[in-house]
Amino acid sequence: MSTAPSVRTTGTLTPVVPDGLPGLLADGWTITWRNLQRLRRSPDMILFAVLQPIMFVLLFSQVYGGSIHVAGTDYTDYMMAGIFGQTVVFGSTFSGSAMAQDLKEGIIDRFRTLPMSPAAVLIGRTNADLVLNCISMVIMMLTGALVGWRFHNGVPSMLAGVGLLLLFSYAFSWVTALLGMMVRTPETINNAAFMVLFPLTFISNAFVQPQNMPKILEVFANWNPVSALVQAARTLFGNVGTAPTGDTFTLQHPVITVLIGSVVMLLIFVPLCVARFKNTSSR
Repeated sequence: MSTAPSVRTTGTLTPVVPDGLPGLLADGWTITWRNLQRLRRSPDMILFAVLQPIMFVLLFSQVYGGSIHVAGTDYTDYMMAGIFGQTVVFGSTFSGSAMAQDLKEGIIDRFRTLPMSPAAVLIGRTNADLVLNCISMVIMMLTGALVGWRFHNGVPSMLAGVGLLLLFSYAFSWVTALLGMMVRTPETINNAAFMVLFPLTFISNAFVQPQNMPKILEVFANWNPVSALVQAARTLFGNVGTAPTGDTFTLQHPVITVLIGSVVMLLIFVPLCVARFKNTSSR
């Protein structure tokens, strides 16, 4: 973190923020390292973050896999993209709950007195959660391989699929970080995330085909952004099969949809988060 001196203006202590991209990157890396150290000291957080996707992989592949048929592909291949999508979406909520917790404990006020860019705290928070999502992805892929999941489009396409999932999770982390600075307690955002994201992931093409749902749910699933994310992962992993995928633009062009959506989220919510951070006080 930068050690530039502070200057007194109008009776208040105003930190001198380092100028330019190098200062921002240095401060962002410092906060990222601080958050990763907190994760290292809280192995239970990492444990539960990876146990949930393992549980879903085993549950859907071993319990439901023999009862659900998808044309042209094995159900294990089909549902793995859904679990990838569900896990990175839920993993992105850590940014919101962590920001809410830091505000509650008064840490954000301390950060604001330091000579550092306001964006550095948010960059460090979202970067650390991206690392946690990377760990979850590796564990899920290994577990999926054990139960029979395979990718069929080659290693470069598989890596592109992983990168796309992580890009979406990083962009969505900024959305939840903003929410974390708006709610009163960390529990609020955890409960809200469950109530919103749980139906979004299940009323989608993550685990079943939308054409088998009631019509109104089929329409919702076809336009659901989680469906586009999952379909993009299936496309890049080579797990699509021959089943119909829906005639919406988002499902016909899922990769470009997720790329555009991720960029739009970053363009909108990064500035909003920085502005909110400057005006947010501890609770």
